[in-house]
Amino acid sequence: MIDVCDVTKRYGPITAVNGISFSVAQGEVLAFLGPNGAGKTTTMRILTCFLPATSGQASVAGFDCFEQPIEVKRTIGYLPEVPPLYPEMTVTEYLTFAARLKGVASFSVDSAVDRVVGRVSLGDVRGRLIANLSRGYRQRVGLAQALVHEPLVLILDEPTTGLDPRQIIEIRELITSLAETHTVILSTHILPEATAVCRRVVIINDGRIMAQDSQERLSAKLRQSAKVSMVLRSPTAQTTQELQAVQGVLNVFHENTSPHPTYLVESSANQDLREDLARLAVNRGWGLVELTSVTMTLEDVFLKLTREDPTQS
Repeated sequence: MIDVCDVTKRYGPITAVNGISFSVAQGEVLAFLGPNGAGKTTTMRILTCFLPATSGQASVAGFDCFEQPIEVKRTIGYLPEVPPLYPEMTVTEYLTFAARLKGVASFSVDSAVDRVVGRVSLGDVRGRLIANLSRGYRQRVGLAQALVHEPLVLILDEPTTGLDPRQIIEIRELITSLAETHTVILSTHILPEATAVCRRVVIINDGRIMAQDSQERLSAKLRQSAKVSMVLRSPTAQTTQELQAVQGVLNVFHENTSPHPTYLVESSANQDLREDLARLAVNRGWGLVELTSVTMTLEDVFLKLTREDPTQS
């Protein structure tokens, strides 16, 4: 549905995006992650035909972003970081204007507006001036204008910036529901956004793509050791030493967590010691409450990739 191949964007001597390539399949939800200034918004603007690339190719639904911008714009719904709202209009007036601007047939405009108002829960405020709406409702109006023409692709640039925790949860739930029927790119530097709604991530830093995959696979690729968490009901004074004696164990860390102590057992990345550890715990009568593999969180992966020098990876 979306293909980006070796795209570069320069502003004079500054390279904002440097030879990036990625793709998004139909029906997929992709998180485009990176710190501020990494090149996320520039990439979004290239995909939505607001900016031309300096070099490389980008296409949406088979339409070239440089050669066929009108066709691309008909295919996508775009919510920029600052929603393109007219505060002097009511919600209904604005969405009617947006529907006409996006080419919705005249006889379908009213029904299209009604449909999108219901979908993003704007019914209670549709007659109010946009200037009088809260930040959360304004964000919903911005999302509604992106959806009013029923696009195949949604591109959302920092959709929860500036919202309070309750509003963030509401927008996340809305994006999750939209993902059932749309291909979605969610650009953000807020990692819980990606964890909550996206199955695959692309991490960009300094204009370069550092990694792209699911959170689980990125974690597996980057971790230098395997870790297992053991929660024990009745450990003894010798438990740490006995765990360290298991073949393959590198380190054991003990925490007096409530209600039961936790032992973090570290081994080399290619070893799975869970069966050996479980057997030992049962044989010693330690009362094994929980045994789980510990993976790198998305935050761990993000920090590792964006802090390291890409030339040394």
